[in-house]
Amino acid sequence: MKHKVKVTVLDKKLYPELQQQYCVSSAPGVCSCYNVGDEFIFCHDGERKDYLHVGLNTLVKTTGDPDTVAGCPKLPFCSEAWDAIYRYIYAGMQGGSIMKDWMKKENEMITCCSDGTRPVIFKIERIDYE
Repeated sequence: MKHKVKVTVLDKKLYPELQQQYCVSSAPGVCSCYNVGDEFIFCHDGERKDYLHVGLNTLVKTTGDPDTVAGCPKLPFCSEAWDAIYRYIYAGMQGGSIMKDWMKKENEMITCCSDGTRPVIFKIERIDYE
């Protein structure tokens, strides 16, 4: 059995009152690295080793300009997002349970990046195949 991991952007949040109070720029807005609905596939096989390249070139679907989305061929994942999700991607690619007894399906989880004023919510799924 082999495994790959699909990451989907479910939502982007914005807390303008926190940005206004704490950020240097009072209106940086929502995260510009991702779009709701963006999908990424992480593989680790003879040809692809996506995990080792911080998600570079894993983007498979977007509603935005594919050259400006983190995970495209030109941009790796945002460091805040990567720091929050890389361990689940690695576990999934090894065939591990991502969030057993917490989520309804042990092969998926919902998590978010650590940007406190504009977090991005991700769904991470382990996909098993022959």
